[in-house]
Amino acid sequence: MSLPTAASEALQAFAACPSWDQRARLQMQWGERLEPLSAEQCCSEHLVAGCASQVWLLGQQHEGHWYFQASSDARLLRGLLALLLARVNGLSSEELAAADLLDWFSQLGLGRQLSPSRSNGLNAVLQRMRAVSLGERA
Repeated sequence: MSLPTAASEALQAFAACPSWDQRARLQMQWGERLEPLSAEQCCSEHLVAGCASQVWLLGQQHEGHWYFQASSDARLLRGLLALLLARVNGLSSEELAAADLLDWFSQLGLGRQLSPSRSNGLNAVLQRMRAVSLGERA
């Protein structure tokens, strides 16, 4: 499966960061790229269950490809969400179903950033994306 353009850009940017501190700073910068959600969008209907922090997720399909918006009340998580969106935005439902979250963050050199609770939360986000792509209400 080929990577979306934003995912390729993320891989190049993170590959250029030799130290953990630089990758952590870059992760925060990616979080600042997230488009803010409106107060109306940050409602219980869009809240992702299973996350320790509050995470809101919206998705829409355009010409067979999925595009998501997300936000969180946690700054660190916003960076991880931005990188997840870079990986999955523009995928079909089938490609979204096959996306490997842990492999993606390992490729970025952020595997150690995924504590069990963060990993569970990001998996909950990915599961919610998959449910949305299948037309399920989560």
